[in-house]
Amino acid sequence: MFPRRFASSLLKTTLLSLALGTSGLAAQAQTITAVMHAPLRAVDVQISTAYILRNYGYMVYDTLLARNASGEVKPQMADWTVSDDGKTYTFTLRDGLKFHDGKPVTTADAIASIKRWAQVDKTGQVMMTLTSEIAAVDDKSFTMTFSEPTGIALLALSKPSGLPPFILPADVAATPVATPITSTIGSGPFRLVPESFQPGVSATFEKFADYVPRDEPADGLAGGKVVKVDKVVWTSMPDPMTGINALMSGEIDYIEQTAQDLLPLIEGNPDIKTGTYAKQGSQNLARMNHKLPPFDNPKIRQAVILALGQQPMLDAQVGAGSPNASTCAAVYGCTSLYKTDYAADKIIESHPAEAKALLDEAGYDGSPIFLMHATDIPSLNAQGPVLAQQLRDAGFNVNMVSMDWASVVARRASKAPVADGGWNMFSTTNVLPDVGDAIGFIGAAAGGDAAWFGWPDVPAIEERRMAIARTADLDEQKKLALEIDQLVIDNGVMVPMGEFYNVAAWSSAVTPQMDAEAPIFWNMEKAE
Repeated sequence: MFPRRFASSLLKTTLLSLALGTSGLAAQAQTITAVMHAPLRAVDVQISTAYILRNYGYMVYDTLLARNASGEVKPQMADWTVSDDGKTYTFTLRDGLKFHDGKPVTTADAIASIKRWAQVDKTGQVMMTLTSEIAAVDDKSFTMTFSEPTGIALLALSKPSGLPPFILPADVAATPVATPITSTIGSGPFRLVPESFQPGVSATFEKFADYVPRDEPADGLAGGKVVKVDKVVWTSMPDPMTGINALMSGEIDYIEQTAQDLLPLIEGNPDIKTGTYAKQGSQNLARMNHKLPPFDNPKIRQAVILALGQQPMLDAQVGAGSPNASTCAAVYGCTSLYKTDYAADKIIESHPAEAKALLDEAGYDGSPIFLMHATDIPSLNAQGPVLAQQLRDAGFNVNMVSMDWASVVARRASKAPVADGGWNMFSTTNVLPDVGDAIGFIGAAAGGDAAWFGWPDVPAIEERRMAIARTADLDEQKKLALEIDQLVIDNGVMVPMGEFYNVAAWSSAVTPQMDAEAPIFWNMEKAE
């Protein structure tokens, strides 16, 4: 079925083997070699919501708090107490915490890291509006005082994905958020080997011998992060077939996201295991730039919602009839507390004739839509052509420009006109735990210039996000979240495009990863 593709990829794999010096032999014992969903090109874990940076963060950094497999907030680097009035939280660092340069982790590092992170993270921004003071007690303890009783400190400091609040050295955290961090000194169970780091090509992580895991068993992102191998190597293989060949030949041990049309090649192979991780399911979404024509026009944004339909995109990603995908109209996802069918027919099904009529009513002049299409990540590569065709069927003039994901990440930050490096539309995925966060989901936030790329400005959404942060009443939180869902759709803040699960593949010589919100390599073992 794939003879030409297989032969070409086999040649690439052979060349890779020679370059690595493996000549087709299995990866060295106690080294796990992995192909991640995207290459690592940068090391600032607070500058972008790109998931490869989150994954990198969990390798080299640690967090004050963490959530276990049940979603409960647990101590990680720090324990906490709460004042009787619910306004002051005191955090105390545990013993033995060190950075990779041997320096101890102190209160100054924690405070500086929280302050930098909170400038860019949506949950952090909400938290800081309620914060009166963050103050050091001593080198191991600090307090956070709020203007009113709130539980947002625990929710924010245990945030598992998107932009987790990793703890950096204070001098590194002092870097302005507009300036990318280049330091790789972390506080976590692995250390990046700087001399072997080739941005976009390869990253090698060594076990950090001085890392002290917690005593509790690993549980989700909480508990003891026990490293059981000497090294983990992330290597880039943009061609999915090359990765499959490398896995079958034993040159790599793990593929984070396997192209699902290639799964028949490894099914039934006793040396390879496959599986999905429930906490890493993803929502597709389309995002429009509200600052530039034509999507500064609300009616044209509504025409996009009418034009798009979910099933063709899901079929392109995982195959028609796959159990790994489902349609879902809910902004916060269909596995969250805030599932809703609001405008479901409008969102799930494509209505090109209605979209075309609305375009005419809005006075659309045929200006081209600059649609960014990432080609080097299988799930994103499938999105662009589907979006482009559905928009064209509805009367849009679409200029789909293909590029790698790193180029999309860089260009989507531009607010300039298209001719000067800006954009009109892109699509991406967010993992469902991020999507189901009513305060922190970047796709729903609408604070204008402070919002996620696209910069929608809907004050009514921001008022409700703040109200959710202020109440502990779950029924009231749900009511507010469902109101936000309607406002997101009615204002064209984003377009939900269905949900799917990636399939990971790994050698039977390694133990599977734990199910967590991110791929984690601690507690993995490899046979000698």
